[in-house]
Amino acid sequence: MGKKHKKDTEPDHLPTEENDVVMPEQPSKKKHKTKKTHNRQEEKIEVQIQTIKPKPDKSLPLIGYFPSGYDPDNHQRVEEQPTIKLFKHVQRHNRLELSVTPSQSSMVKFVGMNYKGESAAPQMCSYALGVLDKKTNTLKIVQIEANKIFRLEPRIEGQDEAEEEVASKKVENEETVEEDSKLKFTFSTKKAQQSARKEKALRAYRDPAAQEDLNDKMAEAVVNTEDIEISAQASITARNIPPHDMSATIPQQAYPLEKIILKGEWRYLSDITKLLQEGKAINTPSYPQFVCNRIHKIEEVKDEEVKESLSCIFSYINHLIKFKDKNSMDGYSSAKNHKLPNILTQKFNDMFGNTESKRLADDKRSLLISYVLVLTLFVDDFKTEFSDIAKDLRMTAGALRPHFEALGCKFVRENNITLAALPAPLKFPEIRRRRRR
Repeated sequence: MGKKHKKDTEPDHLPTEENDVVMPEQPSKKKHKTKKTHNRQEEKIEVQIQTIKPKPDKSLPLIGYFPSGYDPDNHQRVEEQPTIKLFKHVQRHNRLELSVTPSQSSMVKFVGMNYKGESAAPQMCSYALGVLDKKTNTLKIVQIEANKIFRLEPRIEGQDEAEEEVASKKVENEETVEEDSKLKFTFSTKKAQQSARKEKALRAYRDPAAQEDLNDKMAEAVVNTEDIEISAQASITARNIPPHDMSATIPQQAYPLEKIILKGEWRYLSDITKLLQEGKAINTPSYPQFVCNRIHKIEEVKDEEVKESLSCIFSYINHLIKFKDKNSMDGYSSAKNHKLPNILTQKFNDMFGNTESKRLADDKRSLLISYVLVLTLFVDDFKTEFSDIAKDLRMTAGALRPHFEALGCKFVRENNITLAALPAPLKFPEIRRRRRR
């Protein structure tokens, strides 16, 4: 029947003159096609979908296909049922191998794995097995084992042995390489040892099995978001400087004065104002050289509020320096008789004090110096000459430069004098890390 059908259809495709002009057989051909499509009627069934969850005591179904064309249900030639075996790795339980043998006398068997070949390719979907029961109108859907479809490739007996020999040779080569690396570690130079470590790390990285284990461990790892937030906050507050505003457009707002000298502290800073009202001189034994060199600025200012705030800033600088000297070995004698207001004593102990020792810790000492330098910038209209304040802090001018840089200051030369100027907006230097050699 098939041959007659071919002969009937062949003339329709031959280019004849009659067909080119009239084409009488084409409409009948189209009508024949439409009749076929109209005769087909699909049966619609309303079903209830039921998903079956996997259970630990029961294994999931396996699905495999034969790309070679072998049909296990065809029993015309072979009366025996095919033998199906499933192998599982001893150490890695997720590795499976499915083997189908058509008969005991067969020299060919079909083997599929879920970790090699087609199954090892990236998979963008999930597979499931559906069973339709027409009596109850239910569609049962169940997951398949390892979410993989086994590609059952034909194998001839003896081929596996050859593959095992190749694998054993590979293992022997790896063992010899490892022995060579051990010899390098024992008898070679440090440079050779480092190169051996790098080679070993590269081999481990290229191993797909090790990479799978690493991916599984990383997936199971729990990320502690609280520690990440704390470390991020610590990196923000790592700069040992007074409260500042990065969005400030003028230097006066870069370091807000109300956050350095609090509202309730101003009334305890009137000692310099009282001395000036009484006509007494401001001398260096009681006050820093920086204050003595700039005390004339109070008389030059006409606004009373500005005068009072300037004298309070001078007094605050004095208290900070005396507190530093009291808690250090070199300046204790000059500050032992100085009286700090109780409110400032408590504040300075909380901010700069050291509970384990009377001596200031290095980071607290650096923070105190930053407070002093910010107040000197307020006094000198944010462009200060810092040689005298360096002596008051018992430091050199060169040692004070990094503290100014940490505050965001730039250094300028005017009349052969180096000045520290505070630009706005603030721009801090980047923290540089030394590379290990």
